[in-house]
Amino acid sequence: MNDLTSIDALMRSVPVIPVLVIDDVAQARPIAEALVKGGLTALEVTLRTPAALDVIREMTRVEGAVVGAGTVLNPRDLDRALAAGAEFIVSPGLTEPLTDAAKANGVPYLPGVATAADIMRGLDHGLDRFKFFPAEAAGGIKALKAHAAVFGAVRFCPTGGITEATAPDWLAIPSVLCVGGSWVVKPGAPDPAAIEQAARAASKLRKAA
Repeated sequence: MNDLTSIDALMRSVPVIPVLVIDDVAQARPIAEALVKGGLTALEVTLRTPAALDVIREMTRVEGAVVGAGTVLNPRDLDRALAAGAEFIVSPGLTEPLTDAAKANGVPYLPGVATAADIMRGLDHGLDRFKFFPAEAAGGIKALKAHAAVFGAVRFCPTGGITEATAPDWLAIPSVLCVGGSWVVKPGAPDPAAIEQAARAASKLRKAA
């Protein structure tokens, strides 16, 4: 394996990685501070809004925050995210150009997979840590358990449709190191107290293994 195995340490650092869609850069620091204070230090800022790169820049200034970029679709997105200070990269899928670019940059990289073929392509690239996405739509827990039975060394971060109520069921699967969740930060104007409380609850979720 290569230096991308540091994604394993990131995945093990928190049980839940907040998946953040933020439109207003002014909300970045209060959200990041509340999440870190609540115990969630790995933050995925999705590149789904015009403000996303500036949000990453702001959040990287928050002590204790490890800020990554999600919804990274191609090498150009990766370059922009790294220039903004992203410390890890998350993609909804797995492509050769993006994988090669992530490897060339030595950045922790979590590509999305949904099928056995996706996983096999990742393994061919020397990767064995993946985002299972979209987790519920791709077959849910039954599908992930079926993949895990075949690919014993692979570990996952399921994302997509996971809720506070269902997260413990996913985390109970031995091959799951963490989950991605959007429930921790609700849409609209941020309520730092509510975010901290939700983060604190999420940070206490632990694998049953």
